[in-house]
Amino acid sequence: MAENDNTAPPFEQALAELEALVESLEHGEMSLEDSLKSFERGVELTRTCQLSLKAAEQKVRMLSQKNSAAELDPFDRDE
Repeated sequence: MAENDNTAPPFEQALAELEALVESLEHGEMSLEDSLKSFERGVELTRTCQLSLKAAEQKVRMLSQKNSAAELDPFDRDE
């Protein structure tokens, strides 16, 4: 993804890329410059994932509030 590209990757793609970055950083075989670039990209991906999760949580809350007025029927195992 280009640095000037304002479109964020989908959550699953961002998470997979972040996991790959963490794994490569843990091996410790990168140069300092490459490690810093990877760390910077990891921070961007972390923010992307956090925003995606926050948006999903907000959507779930909104949907839950809409349905909170509906009555729940008891679950009968014999039916």
